[in-house]
Amino acid sequence: MKLSLEKSLFLKALSHGQSVVERKTTIPVLSHILLSASNHGLAITSTDMDMALIETIPAHIITTGATCVSAHLTYEIVKKLKDQTLIDLELNMEKGQLIITSGRSRFELPCLPEGDFPQLTHGELSHRFSLPAPVLKHLIETTRFAMSTEETRYHLNGIYFHTLEKEGIKVLRTAATDMHRLACAEAACPEGAFGMPEIIVSRKTIQEIIKLLDEADQPVHLGISPNRIEFSIDGSKMQAVLSARLIEGGFPDYMPALVINHEKTLIVPSESFADAVDRVGTVVNDKVRAIKVRLLENIASLFAVSNDFGSAKEELDVDYPYPEPLEICFNVRYLMDIAQQIHTEEMEVLLVNEESSVLIRPLGDPHVTFILMPMRV
Repeated sequence: MKLSLEKSLFLKALSHGQSVVERKTTIPVLSHILLSASNHGLAITSTDMDMALIETIPAHIITTGATCVSAHLTYEIVKKLKDQTLIDLELNMEKGQLIITSGRSRFELPCLPEGDFPQLTHGELSHRFSLPAPVLKHLIETTRFAMSTEETRYHLNGIYFHTLEKEGIKVLRTAATDMHRLACAEAACPEGAFGMPEIIVSRKTIQEIIKLLDEADQPVHLGISPNRIEFSIDGSKMQAVLSARLIEGGFPDYMPALVINHEKTLIVPSESFADAVDRVGTVVNDKVRAIKVRLLENIASLFAVSNDFGSAKEELDVDYPYPEPLEICFNVRYLMDIAQQIHTEEMEVLLVNEESSVLIRPLGDPHVTFILMPMRV
C-alpha cells in the first residue's frame, strides 16, 4: 500500500473514526482503524462492535493494500503535522509498519494485519428512504438536548424515531426525554418511511451522525430494521456509511403529555427571553438551578437567588393579559436549552398552574413542541 493525500481531508476522516473506537478495550484491534487503499480512494473503517463507520476520501493511490493502525495515535500525529501539506502513507510489510511522511517529518507506526480487523456483517434493512441533510439535522438538533444521561434509563439515552399520521398527513417524528423535559420535532414523511419500525438511536450514534451531516451536500439515505440503522452520506470530498445497533426497549408513551388543557397562554419574544434567562441565570449555583418566572399583566419578571452569588432580576414585556399573577420555577439550564432551539421571532407557552408542566413551541410552527416540568423549591 502506497499513497498520498491532503492533510485536511485525512485529519477530518481520522477525527470521525477515532471518536467511534473505544479508548479502553481488552481487544487490541478495536483501538485500531482499518486503512484500505483502492481505486476509489482511501477507506477508513472504525468500529466499537455496536457501531461501524466507513469513510472514503480522495487519494492518489500508487499501490493498493490495507492495514490496521492505532486510531488515536494516527490522529494525534496527523493533527500535529504542518497544515496545507501532502501526507504520504506507505506500508512496510516486512517490518509490519505504516510509514507516515510529510515534509521533513517521518513516523513509523506498528500495524496489525488486515485480517485481524472484525468482519462487519449486516442484516437486511426493511425500510429505506432519503431525507435532505438539513431536514435530518433539524430533526436531531431540535431534540437531542433532551436525551437522558442516566445509564439506568438506557432506553431514554437516545432519540426516538417513528412515523405517524397527524390530521391526515403522514409525518416522521423524533422525540427525546429525560422525564423532566420532552422535545419533539417532525417533518413530512419521506417515501418509503411510513410504517417503519419504531426505533431509538443511541446518544453516541447521534453524536457521530451530526458530525457527518456537516459534510453532506446530497440527500442522506437511511436504512432501518428493528435492531439497526444505516446512514449513507455523500459530500463533495467524502462518502461515508455509518451503521449502528439500536437501543433495545420501548420509548415511553409521550403522546398524552402533548395534550395540555391550558388556562392561560403566554407569548414572548424568543431572542429577548433567551437572553434574559441567560443573564439572570448567571447567579444560579449548581445545587439549586432554579429560576422563578412571575407573570402579571403583560410583564414577565425573572428572579434568581443563591447564597454564593447573590441575586438577579429582570423584567420583560410579554403578551400575558391576565390580572391574576402566576409564579412558576424552572431549571434554568432546561429552560435555556429549549429557548435556544426556538428560531421564530416569538414563542408560545401554554400554562395551567405553578405545579403543572408547560408546553412551549415556536409561534406559528406546529412541527416543533417542547414540554417542561416545573421545579418545586
